[in-house]
Amino acid sequence: MIEHLADQSDPTTQESDPQESSLMAPTRLLRAVILDWAGTTQDFGSLAPVGAFIEVFSRWGVSITMSQARAPMGIFKLDHIRAIAADPDVLAEWQTVHGAAPSEDDIMAMYTEIVPIQERILPRFCDLVPGTVEAVSEIRARGYLVGSTTGYPRSVGEIAARRAIEQGYEPDVMICADEVSAGRPAPWMLLRAMEKMNVYPPRMVVKVGDTKADIEEGLNAGTWTVGVTRTGNYVGMSQSEFSTLTGEQKADAIRRASHKLRQAGAHYLIGSIAELPPVLDEIEIRLVLGDRP
Repeated sequence: MIEHLADQSDPTTQESDPQESSLMAPTRLLRAVILDWAGTTQDFGSLAPVGAFIEVFSRWGVSITMSQARAPMGIFKLDHIRAIAADPDVLAEWQTVHGAAPSEDDIMAMYTEIVPIQERILPRFCDLVPGTVEAVSEIRARGYLVGSTTGYPRSVGEIAARRAIEQGYEPDVMICADEVSAGRPAPWMLLRAMEKMNVYPPRMVVKVGDTKADIEEGLNAGTWTVGVTRTGNYVGMSQSEFSTLTGEQKADAIRRASHKLRQAGAHYLIGSIAELPPVLDEIEIRLVLGDRP
């Protein structure tokens, strides 16, 4: 509402006093928006990570489903492998194939293998989610900084970042999961991004992501959290796949994703990053009213 009123000024009227204009300008309390990558700004449906996990487990003689590969999405890929291996069905098949549960050496070996797999697969899934460039442009127009965190290790994150820059999106900061002591749901990546941008307190920051781990990362850091449904991991379809669904099927898929993100504690839910700016308006109003995350 404040922004709307500020836009009512008539450019044809006489030049106003600069001091008066500054007093009429909307006051921004938010300082930064920190975005996830796959499923949020890039890779509609978060498809690249799934293929990498399926391939690495297959190399070790164990078949996993897309659902099993997606379940821990958002966390550091090393932890993601641990989580998949602990799935009761995966564990049972592993024990049948190998005669014992996976050891920590096995997990580390799989992580060593998955990094080059991700580096090979990712370039095919680097298209930006529609609306990303426009939303980020709007975020910057409001004076907010734009950070990013990812469950990818740095070597993989750099590929995602290079492809994003080619398409017009470049965050001010990117923090990868192998650059902190623990990835999501720990808050360290988010707090490191805030440190690098010199942004605080956390209530002036918004974290946006498509997984339970993203939301928990934001909550643990003390920021506002926005969950992404339609383009993210819990719907888990490419844009073309999603477009073939009936209206009822789309609504059901989004409801399931919404339920998971709401259970994780998300303050807001959006279908895609294109819907983010109005949420930022509402958070600004809540901050003025004294609300906190």
